[in-house]
Amino acid sequence: MTIRTELEDFVTKTLREQWVTRDGRVVPATDDVALSNLAVTLDATVLYADLAGSTQMVKGKKWHFSAEIYKTFLYASSRMIRHHDGTITAFDGDRVMGVFLGDSKNSNAAKAALRINWVAKELIQPAIKSQYPKSTYTLRHRVGIDTSTIHVIRAGVRGSNDLVWVSNAANNAAKMAALDPVYPSYVSAAVYGRLNKEAKYSTKNGEDRWKDLGTQDLGYRIYGSTWWWSP
Repeated sequence: MTIRTELEDFVTKTLREQWVTRDGRVVPATDDVALSNLAVTLDATVLYADLAGSTQMVKGKKWHFSAEIYKTFLYASSRMIRHHDGTITAFDGDRVMGVFLGDSKNSNAAKAALRINWVAKELIQPAIKSQYPKSTYTLRHRVGIDTSTIHVIRAGVRGSNDLVWVSNAANNAAKMAALDPVYPSYVSAAVYGRLNKEAKYSTKNGEDRWKDLGTQDLGYRIYGSTWWWSP
């Protein structure tokens, strides 16, 4: 069989084969989902944490400096995701994706975002300044969060494949994580409306941590926050 014939057969089979879905209660591992037309359905909240300006950093800084920024930011973001009961599902260059399930999934994701901001501003940035006192680099980042029904499928070839998250939440969270880093944390209106008091309001004065930013040409309302929350 030629590679062209193989590809033609695969495309035809995939488009014709009926999909089978099953409800999921936990975030699946790759081996939990077959390479056939099987999808695991989740009611989930997705968080994307992304470095801002990494392309310029890599071009303008020594490679080991950029590597250190990548490692510290991705480690801290991953720890905050796990600390708030999220599951790390993917790394893509300078960003990490986390999925949250359960009754508190939106508030947990929002708390993780606020704590990622604290780590970036109050821990990593001072450490950079201490190690590299002449550096003018300022770490900037964005976290985007949305919630929806998600269909998890497995894509790729045998021996080299991974899970793919087919959902509005994943797409929207990724888009928010590419917005202006003037707001390090972004949530959709769907997430904002489900936040508990602790995730939404300041514990000191009751001020709303999140500002209504309208649609920002995204087609859905979003809220941004400059607050941080220490662990």
